[in-house]
Amino acid sequence: MPVHVLAKPAGAICNLDCSYCFYLDREELYPGARFRMRDEVLEAYLSQLLELHPGPEITIAWQGGEPTLLGVDFFRRAFEMAERLRRPGQQLRHALQTNATLLDDRWGELLSQYSVLVGVSIDGPAHLHDVLRVDRHGRGTHDRVRAGIEVLRRHQVECNALVTVNAANQHAPVEVYRYLRDELGFEFIQLIPIVEVAAAATVETPLVLEPTSVDPVAWGQFLLAVFREWLRADVGRVYVSMFDATLGAHLGMPASMCIFSETCGQAVALEHNGDLYSCDHFVDPSHLLGNLLETHLGDLVHSPAQQAFGAAKAQLPEQCRRCPVLVACRGECPKNRADRTVEGELGLNVLCAGYLSFFTESAPVFAAMAERLRRGGYADEVMALVQGAPAGEPCPCGSGIAQADCHGRGPTS
Repeated sequence: MPVHVLAKPAGAICNLDCSYCFYLDREELYPGARFRMRDEVLEAYLSQLLELHPGPEITIAWQGGEPTLLGVDFFRRAFEMAERLRRPGQQLRHALQTNATLLDDRWGELLSQYSVLVGVSIDGPAHLHDVLRVDRHGRGTHDRVRAGIEVLRRHQVECNALVTVNAANQHAPVEVYRYLRDELGFEFIQLIPIVEVAAAATVETPLVLEPTSVDPVAWGQFLLAVFREWLRADVGRVYVSMFDATLGAHLGMPASMCIFSETCGQAVALEHNGDLYSCDHFVDPSHLLGNLLETHLGDLVHSPAQQAFGAAKAQLPEQCRRCPVLVACRGECPKNRADRTVEGELGLNVLCAGYLSFFTESAPVFAAMAERLRRGGYADEVMALVQGAPAGEPCPCGSGIAQADCHGRGPTS
C-alpha cells in the first residue's frame, strides 16, 4: 500500500502560538536541537520514499510546526534533490502546509515553479480567526495570513483552506464557509475538529475537554450547516473533504481520509532528525518506530509495531459496532477516543454525537448522489432535486427541516 509521510523538516518549531496547537510541545522531545533537517536526513528520506512508493505519481508532504521557517533556499534544495533522485517516469507533487504568514514573492516564485499544492491554515474572518490563531506576542495573525494567500494567488499557486473548527468559530459555520468561498475564493476546504482532552473519561468520571475544543454537538451542527449551504449551488464546484469522504462511503470506496478508514498505520510522521513516528498525532516515545538513517523507511512502516498500531483502530466499543453509521465513521481517529458509551464502556470517540447527527441527516442526499453516479450521472444533479422540492415538504437533504426554511431562503446557521 502507498505510504503517506508527513515530513517535518523544522520539527515542532513555529512562529505562531495557536492556543489549540497539539504539536508545539513536541519540541520537548529534542532538548537543545537546532530543528533543521540536515541534508543527510533529507536525502535518505527522499530516496527511501521514492523507492518505496509503488505508483508513478508521488506526493511529498511538508508540514510542521511551520516549515517555511527553514527558508526558500532549503526547499529549493529539497525540490531539486527530489528531482535528481526520482526514477524515470515518476512524477512528483509537493504539498506544503503552512500558516502563510512568512510567504513573500520569493516563496511564490519557488512554489509556482514546482507546482506545489499549498494548504493554508485559516479559521475564518479576522474576528473568528484571531481569537486562537495568534503569534508569540498574542497578536492576531489573520491579516498576515491573508497577505500570504494574496502572494499565492499572484503567482498562481494552487492552494486549499485548512480550517480548524474550535470553540471560537463553531457557532458561525455559514459565515466561515462563505468567507472562504466568496471572499478568499477557495474551492477545496478541509474542516478539522479541534479536540483537546483535559481528562479522559473513566468508569467513574466524565470526559473533560479543554476550553478551545469544539463542542461535540456543535461539530455536527457545523457540518450540517455547511452541508446545506454547499448543497444550494456548490456541488461539483467547491470540494469539502468531509463531504467527499462521506460520498465515498456511500459508494463503497476506500476511505479518502485516514480517520474514516477501518484500520490505519499508512500515514506516518517524520521528524527533523530522521525519527519516524506512528502518526502525526502520536509523536511520543512509545510510538517511535526508529530512525531512517539506521533502518529503511519501508521496514519501519511495515514493522510489527506499526502493524499493531494500525490494526488497533478497528477495536471499537459495542455501541460503535452496532451503530448505523459505522461504515462512514469507523470510530474516527483513535486520538479522539477518550469518552465512554452510555453503557459505561471506554473508548468512545469524543465527537460521536456530532458525527452521528451529520452522517444520519445527510445520508439521503449522499445516497441520491451515489445512485446518480452509479447510473453514469453526476453528483451535482441532486441540487436540482433539492431546489425542486415542494416548499412545505421536508428538504431532501435529510435535515427534517421544511424545504423553504432549509434551502429556499436566507442563510442557515
